[in-house]
Amino acid sequence: MRALLQRVISGKVYIKGELFNEISSGYVILLGVSESDTESDADLLAEKTVNLRIMADTEGKMNRSVLDTEGEILVISQFTLYADLTAGRRPSFLKSAKGELAEKLYQRYIERLKSLGVKKVVSGKFGAYMKVEIHNDGPVTIMMDSDEF
Repeated sequence: MRALLQRVISGKVYIKGELFNEISSGYVILLGVSESDTESDADLLAEKTVNLRIMADTEGKMNRSVLDTEGEILVISQFTLYADLTAGRRPSFLKSAKGELAEKLYQRYIERLKSLGVKKVVSGKFGAYMKVEIHNDGPVTIMMDSDEF
């Protein structure tokens, strides 16, 4: 499971031109699920997410977690994080999980973030065409992969 995490001052997601969800300070997370991911990958990635110390402290140093700052999280499904570019010019997405598994683990990750104490966790709509508005803070962008920890 991969999460491209961006520290933001705000984030919004639109579907069919209408505002679907929004957050203030916290993280916008683009979440990709691979065909080999399990519930334990979702749980592990969620725990790493909430405890990652990349929020600014009073001196502007990255020393606090999203829990410490009572930050908010917007999670967007993103199967393209598993693009394979090894052959030709068109990416292959064969390593991305199929819809049913991907949605199950996407929802599991969101529910785990909530259960770990994040005050507000919202999402886009799985499988929908979305426009995401991200106002980076820093910018700070971190790629996390459950296979790496």
